[in-house]
Amino acid sequence: MVQIQESEVRRALSTVNDPELKRDLVSLDMVKSISIAGGRVTVRIELTTPACPLRGKIRADIEQALQALPGVAEVVIDFTAKVRGAPKPQGDLMPGVKNVLLVGAGKGGVGKSTCAVNLALALAKSGAAVGLLDADFHGPSIPIMLGLTQAPAIDRGKIEPLEAFGMKVMSLGLLTEPGAAVLWRGPKLHGAIKQLFADVAWGQLDYLVVDLPPGTGDIPISISQLVKPCGAVLVTTPQDLSLADVLKAKQLFDQVGIPTIGLVENMSGFTCPHCNCTSPIFDVGGGRRAAEAMRIDCLGTLPLEPAVRAAGDRGVPIVAAEPESLHAKAFEEIARVLAGKISTMARTLSLPVLGRASGE
Repeated sequence: MVQIQESEVRRALSTVNDPELKRDLVSLDMVKSISIAGGRVTVRIELTTPACPLRGKIRADIEQALQALPGVAEVVIDFTAKVRGAPKPQGDLMPGVKNVLLVGAGKGGVGKSTCAVNLALALAKSGAAVGLLDADFHGPSIPIMLGLTQAPAIDRGKIEPLEAFGMKVMSLGLLTEPGAAVLWRGPKLHGAIKQLFADVAWGQLDYLVVDLPPGTGDIPISISQLVKPCGAVLVTTPQDLSLADVLKAKQLFDQVGIPTIGLVENMSGFTCPHCNCTSPIFDVGGGRRAAEAMRIDCLGTLPLEPAVRAAGDRGVPIVAAEPESLHAKAFEEIARVLAGKISTMARTLSLPVLGRASGE
């Protein structure tokens, strides 16, 4: 019987690349353990996000590489995950938060908050530690969409975020009287944003999803001055007016040094529940055309679906209310793509020089 050596297994794994980083699993320190029992080889692989969109590709490549070794009869792969973030600047307001992700739009009414809530929930369902911050001070809607009504507690000078669907949640709407209008501007607005970052007990989070107000006002600029977001996601509908405004939002992010990770096209078409015919209410393919024009990725398209609106109105987002629906699955797929891009960006910023990593 052929005796399998750990060095042979490790050498075979060094031929398997992370599909996004184009580097092998060994030099990326993703191989955490190798155990051999007769013809059975078990490896533990640490992914950079539990929502890794290419887990299946990595599994297939590992199996192919190891099954080619003499004596290997069975390959067992144990996937774990550790979300990575870009290096933090000194004095960061939230040292325990690995990635701050902004969700914005050039105009209101495009479903930005719905996307922020369901993408955050999809990331949490994958096993990540997620927080959701409602930074739309003029129209905070996150409490309604998550069914939250109670005021947060304060413990030792820190505001305790509320819990909803496995996420930590904070909104100015939880700190003001119901229905009260917020008329803050300038320095007062900047101070309130800083308080929601620095004075909330966010703890250890893999992702903090921030729902921005629509447009190109003060809040994204203030956020760029207070923290270092990993990037932003833009939400648009396909019609020309929305596309023109989302371009302005992209330009704002460029000016304040926040990378735009990609774009989500919402309300891409309505399928009649009676005849199953799809009607392009807001034009066709505009989101993809806008993404191409801005040289960013279109992360996915979401159809116009009354159930999504109804779920948000009753405080149970569609990803939680109807997890097997096509709409919930669409949000989960976009979240997987998004998580993969964030982990690639974080890895790229922290990777050692290739020659050093390989011992050259």
